Amino acid sequence: MNYLFVHQNFPGQFLHVAHALARQPQHRVVCLGDAANLKGRSVVHPNIELHAYQAPQQSSESTHHYLTGFEAQIRRGQNVAQTLLGLKKKGFEPDVVVAHPGWGEALFLRDVFPQAKHIQYFEFFYSNQGSDVNFDPEFTSRFDDELKLRIRNSAQLHALQACDVGVSPTLWQRHQYPREFTSKIEVLHEGVDTVKVCPKPDATFHVGPFVFKGGQEIVTYVARNLEPYRGFHVLMRSLPKLLAERPKAHVLVVGGDDVSYGRRLPDGQTYREKYCQQIQNDVDWSRVHFLGKLPYRHYLQALQVSAVHVYLTYPFVLSWSLLEAMSAGCAVVASNTAPVAEVIEDRQQGLLFDFFDAEAMVSRVCEVLTYPERFTAMRQQAREAIVKRFDLHAVCLPQWLALMR
Repeated sequence: MNYLFVHQNFPGQFLHVAHALARQPQHRVVCLGDAANLKGRSVVHPNIELHAYQAPQQSSESTHHYLTGFEAQIRRGQNVAQTLLGLKKKGFEPDVVVAHPGWGEALFLRDVFPQAKHIQYFEFFYSNQGSDVNFDPEFTSRFDDELKLRIRNSAQLHALQACDVGVSPTLWQRHQYPREFTSKIEVLHEGVDTVKVCPKPDATFHVGPFVFKGGQEIVTYVARNLEPYRGFHVLMRSLPKLLAERPKAHVLVVGGDDVSYGRRLPDGQTYREKYCQQIQNDVDWSRVHFLGKLPYRHYLQALQVSAVHVYLTYPFVLSWSLLEAMSAGCAVVASNTAPVAEVIEDRQQGLLFDFFDAEAMVSRVCEVLTYPERFTAMRQQAREAIVKRFDLHAVCLPQWLALMR
């Protein structure tokens, strides 16, 4: 069979299934991504044909501000369609097309390949109620922002209409989509490699002069970028009390200074700079280590030496890092927000607290640090939950391949 994967930052969520198909000689696997993002990519399987399209020009200055994002998606969709028409002229005709519609790439795929089966990856449907928008009173939206948000879903609505089947990684994320479309969407996560992401009692992690090991009071926090959507401000405001109560504790903070979700600060200020300034005189900074974005191997080592892993999120897309922390056997202290509650039951696979209650977070972290032996079973249950529901090779990848067939 012929398969086509389309993702502006390929492989994105399609890494494992694309590679699995490429290992089978009866399949032809063609993948398409944004040329700028594909530069230097080394993750592509030798049997995968990787093609690039050029990123589109920006929206016009005269475009209505509700439509700037949608116009950019349309332009991207046009570039994708033109690139694929070139492949079609050379004889490529996919049986199955798999795409992420979030950036507009999927807008015209059905028009280019009308005979194919189309699978779309539905990650998050924006709404001004019941999810991320207006969840945090520090960052409320204006009415104009909420109107713009409705238009932001335009490309996804086209994808919902055009696809044969959709995929969402969690049940909560599926439920964010309009009820009339959810019957088309299957819940299917991309999976966690629980063989690679596992507890390692003898792991070490080096930070400057420090060599951290399991058994030490190491608190970890991971996000793609350090920002409010992932509760970075709550973490930072908890540090004075946490470090005062646990004088031997060190905090490892993994993540970049960009903004993935939500608003940017004025004048190029980062959220790390902002919240460090707020508590600068109240913290022993020699015990707080901002590590930036780590190579994957080092990131796993940080999880494997962790005594407590803190995870916070708005009601939003569930992070891979939470599932990998659980798979690594971490004692997880997490915000009681959806979809976290879909994978963690309080005091079974982790300890939950109200997102805005930094004191409750500190209390639970200190409880684990004080009585680590009481949470051995909780760590084991966390890993068992990931193995049972999200294991890449035994659960998720077979489900993906069945869907492909």
